[in-house]
Amino acid sequence: MLTVVLACMVQGQDMVYLVHSNTLSFDEARLPDAQILRGNVIFRHDSALMYCDSAYFFDKANSLHAFSHVRFVQGDTLFGYGDALYYDGNTKKARIRRNVKLVHFSTVLTTDSLNYDRQQNLAYYFTGGKIKDSLNTLTSVWGQYHPPTHQAVFRNTVQLENDRFTLASDTLKYNTESHIADIVGPTEIVYEQETTILSTLGQYNTENEQSTLYHRSQVIHDDGKSMTGDTIFYDKQNGYGRVWGNMEMKDTVQKATLYGNYGELYEKDSRGFATDSALMVDWSEEDYSYMHADTLFTEDIHYLYPDSSGIDTTYKQIRAHYNVRLYRTDMQMVCDSAVYNSRDSIMELYNEPVCWNENNQISADFIEIFMKDGVVDHAHGVGAALVVKQETTKYFDQLSGKEMTAFIQDSELTKVDVSGNAETIFYPHEEGGDFIGMNRTQSSFVQIFFQDEQVDHVLFTTETTGTLYPLNQIPSGQDKLNTFFWATTERPLKPGDVFDRPERTPRPTSAPISASAENDDSNPTSAQKDENKTNKSTINRQSGNINKRKMK
Repeated sequence: MLTVVLACMVQGQDMVYLVHSNTLSFDEARLPDAQILRGNVIFRHDSALMYCDSAYFFDKANSLHAFSHVRFVQGDTLFGYGDALYYDGNTKKARIRRNVKLVHFSTVLTTDSLNYDRQQNLAYYFTGGKIKDSLNTLTSVWGQYHPPTHQAVFRNTVQLENDRFTLASDTLKYNTESHIADIVGPTEIVYEQETTILSTLGQYNTENEQSTLYHRSQVIHDDGKSMTGDTIFYDKQNGYGRVWGNMEMKDTVQKATLYGNYGELYEKDSRGFATDSALMVDWSEEDYSYMHADTLFTEDIHYLYPDSSGIDTTYKQIRAHYNVRLYRTDMQMVCDSAVYNSRDSIMELYNEPVCWNENNQISADFIEIFMKDGVVDHAHGVGAALVVKQETTKYFDQLSGKEMTAFIQDSELTKVDVSGNAETIFYPHEEGGDFIGMNRTQSSFVQIFFQDEQVDHVLFTTETTGTLYPLNQIPSGQDKLNTFFWATTERPLKPGDVFDRPERTPRPTSAPISASAENDDSNPTSAQKDENKTNKSTINRQSGNINKRKMK
């Protein structure tokens, strides 16, 4: 046997040579050119050692067939085991069969058939296999492992499992040292009864559960919340998500979706925000609402009822900052900032808010919109409150005061209460529809009732003063209240208009409201003075604190 070893050694270092065997024999009839080896057989090729119970050694072909208790050793880091080994020293390719196990540091690959290319340092299986490292277990029909880089590739029915989640995919790249999975095909990551991640391209760190996902990936939570985007960074452990490009944050419980080109989500606080083309769509009712702002914030607020019940409930709060525009079929709004909470269904509008309902414009320094059963019920305005209704391109009905409440039913304005230096301008109609003139009044309190989008009747206090001007005798400047402005160019008329950025209509500087029509600077004619007296007498002739005047 020593002679055989020496002969193989002198032929070159790339030759496979026999290190040890208990017995050596030949059977030229059955196995020509083969050495039949039995008992503690050891081969060596370069830095690789191969062990088995028995083998056929073809020294001329520089190859061998090893059987029973096969062990393959590459250096001091790679170990292979199996029932049979077929090794070609010229190509440096090994085929290990049946009960195969490949061990590399803490990584263990098991399969029934494994091919190992020593030149490329690459092992792969093709009939189903499993790779297990210190953290994860991966199975697939086809798999490949590169020991120098710890990089593995899996195809066909890929599944990655650990104690926290399961990953299923058609194709996956995975590093057994960094525990990072490269998503290169349709992939689903499932945290049972918590979260599902869907992606076709990205990277998932299975150790710290941070991922970077591309191509319209999704993160879906079992509580009904989800986020979708062109690019998503998601930290599962800390419950934090960041989205770039065509972001959608959906809440199927609250039935609202937050859109934008950038946004962030904080799961533990149930809060998030969107910016860059930010849009909030509320689809909880048949009448959708669309709100746009420079930045939109959403948050779940925990509220403890201040009574003995101790009930703790959660409601949604939405904050819109800067250049707010909202469209609903029953009302449209613009302002600088807004806050909405679902606990009492109130939306607060700040900094020059303007609302529209049908042909009516409502404005004030501050406005609250009260919702009931998903529709606008009434609006309350404080400071420079103004309601304007356009009768014609020239005539505008107007109500102004310190405080105002506008009531809406079936999407139509039904009543407006104005208090505090209340002023009105109206154009009453004849039965046939012609205008009678322009009626201008001053009062501490006014109630206006509407029917079929027209003024039906008006209630004044007994202290009301006013003037009814014929249309051809209206003094210059008296057809507009001091607070009048008309902002129709700002009004969003359809959902897409919320993204428009029209210039804000300047509001007039409020002047002191005159105590009576006779104090106007217009200096009316004698005929007008007589008309003033007649109108004033008509307004004040009824008894009680509130009088009624029918406006046809």
